[in-house]
Amino acid sequence: MTKSEKTKQYIIEKTAPLFNTKGFAGTSLNDMVSATGLTKGSIYGNFKNKDEVAAAAFECNFERIEELIEEEMKSHRTYRSKLLAYAKVYENFLKEPFPIGGCPILNTAIESDDTHPELKKKANAALISWKYSIAQLIKKGIEGKEFKKSTNPDQIAITLLALLEGGIMIGKLTGNSKYKKDITKAIENLVKDI
Repeated sequence: MTKSEKTKQYIIEKTAPLFNTKGFAGTSLNDMVSATGLTKGSIYGNFKNKDEVAAAAFECNFERIEELIEEEMKSHRTYRSKLLAYAKVYENFLKEPFPIGGCPILNTAIESDDTHPELKKKANAALISWKYSIAQLIKKGIEGKEFKKSTNPDQIAITLLALLEGGIMIGKLTGNSKYKKDITKAIENLVKDI
């Protein structure tokens, strides 16, 4: 990795929590300077503009969640328990090593849907990627006769995502861990019934 690549990666890692908590509109260049300890020229010498930093920060945060889910899935053998790995990871969204600020898909989608088309595209692509991954797990579970043949993988996948993302939103908004537990139980019931 070249010095320039290392600097770019450093900027991404230091600004990722910032963009995930303050959002695009709430993150200033001065915030990025404070988070990185670098000059404005150093930041914009590595990125064209704030949009490019925000996009890279989103990807960094999303990759962290994907890594957490993949790591959790390694300890599971059945497709049913692999699906529940998503709920287990999301149940701990306020704890490290989950990205600071919560789910970057949810945060970015809420902020960018009417204001930032490029970030909206990134959040949408991440959501569609997850839906596809979950649907593939379900299809394999159907093929392995672990799930009912009548199960609609796409429908279950998007429902599972809605519960996960909605659970985070409700948990963050209310601060009530009971809701998080209730939603986790609903996910467990959904996965048990397919």
